[in-house]
Amino acid sequence: MGLPKDNDPKHTSKIVAKWLKDNKVKVLEWPSQSPDLNRIENVWAELKKCCVRARRPTNLTQINQLCQEEWAKIHPTYCGKLVEGYPKRLTQVKQFQGNATKY
Repeated sequence: MGLPKDNDPKHTSKIVAKWLKDNKVKVLEWPSQSPDLNRIENVWAELKKCCVRARRPTNLTQINQLCQEEWAKIHPTYCGKLVEGYPKRLTQVKQFQGNATKY
């Protein structure tokens, strides 16, 4: 298995590339801006939907409090479904050549 790496500039800098090569890290080219494959991005999107859009905090203290409350509500089965659905998302990302998918 290799390390997924998108085209974010901080991941493509010469110093990072040298470190990866020197440490013999196998790198998998990864579509940039592809949250379909990044499960934590899916969790953050859900958290944002519950905290920011639904509850409309007005300051950082409220955002912090609401995020902690909503984070505690995320059920492990939700995370399990993200993991189980990974092969389907991967197939779709390949099919759509890294662009947005239907999933």
